[in-house]
Amino acid sequence: MQKKSVGSAILNHKCPRCRTGDIFQYPFLQKPAKFTATHKSCPHCGVQYEQEPGFFVGAMYVSYAFTMAILLGTAFVLYNFFGDPELIVYITTVPVVVLLSLPIVFRYSRTLFLYGFGGLKYNPKMAK
Repeated sequence: MQKKSVGSAILNHKCPRCRTGDIFQYPFLQKPAKFTATHKSCPHCGVQYEQEPGFFVGAMYVSYAFTMAILLGTAFVLYNFFGDPELIVYITTVPVVVLLSLPIVFRYSRTLFLYGFGGLKYNPKMAK
């Protein structure tokens, strides 16, 4: 069996241990209202995702970094490509873009935090 890449596993929200099981219960496009529903453990290899109560609170720091990047990127685009519009345009556009990107930021911040701080290493034997 071919080794699954870490980049592909992160992009598809797969388990860091087996890179096969899903981290989230529902695909985002299937049930967008339930974008926060996370499995307690991997449906494929059974590893527990949340090692201690409140483990994913640390994902807020990753989420903050994503949100700041989106905020600054939106302001940059408005300033450089739309001729520095009025302040009200910034005040309305930036929060709307941040709110629309919230489900994606939530999922990727949890996934990256689990990969970075979960202490789970890839085991090719678990991928079978």
